[in-house]
Amino acid sequence: MLILMPCASYTASEVDIGSEKTPEERALLVESRRQEVLLLDNEIAFNEAIIEERQLGIQEIQQQIGEVNEIFKDLAVLVHDQGAMIDDIDSNIDNSLAATAQAKTQLTKASKTQKSNSSLGCLLLVIFGVVLLILIIVLAA
Repeated sequence: MLILMPCASYTASEVDIGSEKTPEERALLVESRRQEVLLLDNEIAFNEAIIEERQLGIQEIQQQIGEVNEIFKDLAVLVHDQGAMIDDIDSNIDNSLAATAQAKTQLTKASKTQKSNSSLGCLLLVIFGVVLLILIIVLAA
């Protein structure tokens, strides 16, 4: 805060607006002092305006800091939520990997079973054909 003090110092003769001075000198001295007081009043008003402007600037900065604080809080919530979503996705990937491995095992078993059933079907067909051929030979004879 800037405080301006009057820089003029008065001598005893200046302070004394006595009868020794002429009316013009007294009027000039009074006018000079009035102008000094007016100048000081203007400086005080100017300093008060600067202080008010700075105060408003500080309040605006405080408000902006509060808004930035809220933005960071919202951002922290979003990051936390996205972290939970990423964890869920990771868990789903792990579950899919396990299910895929199990499906591969089951497909391998199914393929072996199908090959076995196919071989068994061919064997039964050959046996049925041989029995039928024997039956035809026996009946024809």
